[in-house]
Amino acid sequence: MKIVEEPSEVYGTEVIEIVSAEYIGDRAIRVKFDNGVEKCIDFKPFLLNSLHPSIRKYLDETLFKEFQIIDGNLNWNDYDLIFPIEDLLEGQI
Repeated sequence: MKIVEEPSEVYGTEVIEIVSAEYIGDRAIRVKFDNGVEKCIDFKPFLLNSLHPSIRKYLDETLFKEFQIIDGNLNWNDYDLIFPIEDLLEGQI
């Protein structure tokens, strides 16, 4: 008996990346994706509702504003805080 693993076919998958992000105030960021979609994402409710100190520390505006776009995603402090692209694209975290 010979077992051969066929490559699986994936239909309708598209890698979406963030191409630009601008801090607009009060823990909200305007994000533009490479598919042309633009969203204003309010991170403040997520940060306020978190009980974990490593997430709540980003309520500090100075620290929050230090995000970068790395590999097409928003990233804070070397992956200390990061969100799934799908959630950001939907505008809900």
